[in-house]
Amino acid sequence: MTRFYVPDASPETPHCSEIVIRRSRFLTQSAHTPGALAARAFVEQVRRYRSDATHNCWAYAAGAPGETTHIGSSDDGEPHGTAGRPMLQIILHNPVGEICIVVSRWFGGVKLGTGGLVRAYQESVRENLASLPLRHCLNETKLRITIAYTYLDGLHRLLASHEAHIEAEDFQTEAQILLRLPIENKEQFLGSLSELSNGSASCTTGLENW
Repeated sequence: MTRFYVPDASPETPHCSEIVIRRSRFLTQSAHTPGALAARAFVEQVRRYRSDATHNCWAYAAGAPGETTHIGSSDDGEPHGTAGRPMLQIILHNPVGEICIVVSRWFGGVKLGTGGLVRAYQESVRENLASLPLRHCLNETKLRITIAYTYLDGLHRLLASHEAHIEAEDFQTEAQILLRLPIENKEQFLGSLSELSNGSASCTTGLENW
């Protein structure tokens, strides 16, 4: 999957929501975390800032929606299986990727029981996701094109239809163009480029710099 939604909320300014269940306060914070390291860093940040909470339970899915390669969760002292894993189940069944959610609970003096805890943590995540601002994530690649000036105008006409954007240009004996475009459009673009230039244009992929 190359196109999907991610939270439009950074670890510095996470998306927050709060519910109270039988006098226990549940503060939920979520953020865009593109990778397991970013997710765990966010967890540690919340744990430092909410060190007075009885529990800071968390779950993350650091890949595309539904992917289970980069996931993690913790009950943080709640009874086993009553917080982190139930939170993760909600995350994995939503069309949002690269997300980490931390639910901080302040115990209000009334025990919820294992079933009550599962429902409370899942409700906290659902409430947060319902109002979470989102943005599209698009996996892109970069191509360095070397092309004769004869075909340069034609190359520019190819850009929009393949969602390609010029990042840099260098005009030597031939034109050298650094492009970025969605990974899913790469093969079709290269085919169009070959047809345009009669196979004379050359391309190097994955370059971040010249």
